[in-house]
Amino acid sequence: MQYTHKKSLGQHFLHDENMCRKIVAALQQQPVQQLVEVGPGAGAITKYLMELPDVTLKLIEIDDEKVAYLLHTYPALEGKIIHESVLDTGVPFEGPFTVIGNFPYNISTEIVFKVLDWKTQVTAVIGMFQKEVAQRLAAGPGSKVYGVTSVLTQAYFNVEYLFDVPPGCFAPPPKVMSGVIRMTPVQTPIHMRSENDFRILVKAAFNQRRKQLRNAVRSLFSTEVLQDPIFNQRAEQLSIEQFAALTFQMN
Repeated sequence: MQYTHKKSLGQHFLHDENMCRKIVAALQQQPVQQLVEVGPGAGAITKYLMELPDVTLKLIEIDDEKVAYLLHTYPALEGKIIHESVLDTGVPFEGPFTVIGNFPYNISTEIVFKVLDWKTQVTAVIGMFQKEVAQRLAAGPGSKVYGVTSVLTQAYFNVEYLFDVPPGCFAPPPKVMSGVIRMTPVQTPIHMRSENDFRILVKAAFNQRRKQLRNAVRSLFSTEVLQDPIFNQRAEQLSIEQFAALTFQMN
């Protein structure tokens, strides 16, 4: 049974078996009982996931053709495929679960925010992204690529950049390098006034990242609070903890 690559869905399928095994090996660095693969495509990683002992596996795949191909090629997947966009999917399991995927590049950031919606249940994420997106997720204060997604993700997950994945590992090869990251929940939750305030502050701060924080977030704080020297800095200089602490002083 044949399948096609759909550019509209951001599809670039892994065909390098060594790389597939390397990604699955990264997954096995922590215990896994319930596992959801996002965007399995033609099953390059899936076939290895199916071999993991004592793991309950589900797949999320929107593409009709790929669902048909997977069920034809791997009949054991019957009843394990959630046939819709991950962005529309409810929580795939009760209780804790792990997420893995060669995430479609055109919605990869949205997938991270979906994981944040599930954060109380997600025990780990092994995800492949465009390298620049992966680096942004893992970036720390002072980095040129440290931004909104870095802060909002790392408030809840430790992010570790694991390894590069060259274009030649895919069909069709993307025009950019890819990278795999591991996300694991932070051990100590960061104290903030509310998640909504935190998001508003971080997005406002980085919306004008070249300006002093004072100018970027002026509407969110009183004139008195804005006198604090911390507002002399730019957004990219603040740690996640500093952003969280500032939420308690917002209007």
